[in-house]
Amino acid sequence: MSAMQRRLSGRRILVTGAASGIGRATAELFAEEGAQLGLIDCDAGGLAPVARKTAAETEILDLAEEPAIGPAVERLARRLGGLDGIVNCAGIGTGMPLEQLDAAIWARVIAVNLTAPYAICRGALPWLRAAANATIVNIASGMALLPNTPGASVYAASKAGLVAFTKAIAAELAPSIRANVICPGVVATKMTEGVLAGYENPNDAPFTKQYALKRVAQPLELAQAILFLTSGESSFVTGATLAVDGGRTFH
Repeated sequence: MSAMQRRLSGRRILVTGAASGIGRATAELFAEEGAQLGLIDCDAGGLAPVARKTAAETEILDLAEEPAIGPAVERLARRLGGLDGIVNCAGIGTGMPLEQLDAAIWARVIAVNLTAPYAICRGALPWLRAAANATIVNIASGMALLPNTPGASVYAASKAGLVAFTKAIAAELAPSIRANVICPGVVATKMTEGVLAGYENPNDAPFTKQYALKRVAQPLELAQAILFLTSGESSFVTGATLAVDGGRTFH
């Protein structure tokens, strides 16, 4: 693909959770589309090959450590010479009944899934405001739209908060910065290994019967939706909640 055809040529994009899953697929696709990348993950071993493949700048960071986020964003932005976009892919999940959900677990899930995207966006804001056609894409979950799975209270709460946060900043930061949020269904990633364990074919898992498409997603399918919301092809889209969930919620 020539430079003229690449949808992200000249754009500098920060991606969190880039060592695996949706974040990794997004980083690799964005690099193919001409983006310069700054990648954040707590998994140094997993992030290294992604960085080599995509020629990216990196920061190794536990996103639960909120005070460290702003300085990491600043370092990446300076090394890239600016920021044109943010993709908040990093997330953690937990499945446990409410009576077992103690305050420490609640706090960590909220920290990674909701507070970290806020801190990333806030740290990047001066750079995004200086860019042309800046974008923010946050990755929430179908559980934010239809939270009907037992044991998912904190996960659903964190992701529903991320949906509302994204809509609020879309209104606040327009027209210079667009912000949108994607709500996936179950995707074949490291985070869902426990959910899909025991099935030789993940599409045989009983919950897939709730999906119109009767299967789990592959990370690239989410990365392609993220690319749309980051590229100029979505230039008139902001404040949108895009369910990429195989028809689980029909939102």
